[in-house]
Amino acid sequence: MKTENITLSNNDKLSILSDLSTMLSAGIPLLESVNALLEDSKGNQRKLLETLQSDLTQGKHVYFTFSKFPNVFTKVTTNIVKASEEAGTLDVTLKDLKDNLKKEIEFSDKIKSALVYPLFIVFVFFGVLLMILIVVIPKISSVFLRLNVELPLPTKMLIFMSNALLTQTIPVVIGFVLFTLVLLFLYKKNKSFLLNALFNLPLLSSLARDIDLTRFSRSFYLLLNAGLPITNALELTEDVIVKKEVATAVRHAREAVVGGKKLSEGFKDKKKIFPSIAIRITEAGERSGTLDKSMVEISEFLDYQTGNRLKTITSLLEPILMVVIGGLVGGMMLAIIAPIYGLIGQIGQR
Repeated sequence: MKTENITLSNNDKLSILSDLSTMLSAGIPLLESVNALLEDSKGNQRKLLETLQSDLTQGKHVYFTFSKFPNVFTKVTTNIVKASEEAGTLDVTLKDLKDNLKKEIEFSDKIKSALVYPLFIVFVFFGVLLMILIVVIPKISSVFLRLNVELPLPTKMLIFMSNALLTQTIPVVIGFVLFTLVLLFLYKKNKSFLLNALFNLPLLSSLARDIDLTRFSRSFYLLLNAGLPITNALELTEDVIVKKEVATAVRHAREAVVGGKKLSEGFKDKKKIFPSIAIRITEAGERSGTLDKSMVEISEFLDYQTGNRLKTITSLLEPILMVVIGGLVGGMMLAIIAPIYGLIGQIGQR
């Protein structure tokens, strides 16, 4: 069975981690826990559990199974589980992973809710555009053609789009579908490049940095808490980072640690990426020997800050979108009305 392309929703993944953590904490053996979960599982969740059951029966570890599902479990998760199995703390680690995934879901929900209004406005605009092209333009264009009126370029463009949509509906739909598929293909092939280009936009740049740093600090905490060395943990956290500048800054911090410096010193070299409060909390954690706990504090602070940034950006986007969409709709209406006024003017002159 090919497992590389199998995916799971966050809720399904949370269910597996939560159930396994609860059963192991209650003293139920791992294989028995997996067998119990298989009774009610279905779909990709069942495939994962069946693979886990087979591997455990053969004497393999949980992390070995997790590594077979790269689209479900990241390298960070796999290495955390591996370290915990070696230390005999799998039940505690699964609980930490469950709690982290809950926070990640809440974090993603904040981003999704911030996108709801802009997407709704864009959807409404395309609905209005379709209505104008299908209902309004055909009636107006037939009048213009009968009267042989000279039309401005925007009006000609609208009539051309309307005719194409009504007379060549199937080719237009096929073309739109193909265009969408090409965009999806390009996105998958050049995902990191496109995301970096998007996240370099003025409003989104600082937000994307904070999102990356929040995920970095959470993952870094889990890796340190599982017992991984700082250098290994820093290397693995690069997998959860999207922005190239943030990944470069984390890589620099790792090189600083390898060179015998403190982590906070590596962060200081990249002050444009790491906020001063994160550097100070890291320094305090290094002095007290609780660097892992410091990462939790940093992630909570950045989570709060990201929430505020999302609210600010959303409140800015709302009037901007209203003006842009209003201007586009107004432009379309003007393209329809202008020739009518021109026609009335010609009649008046006669």
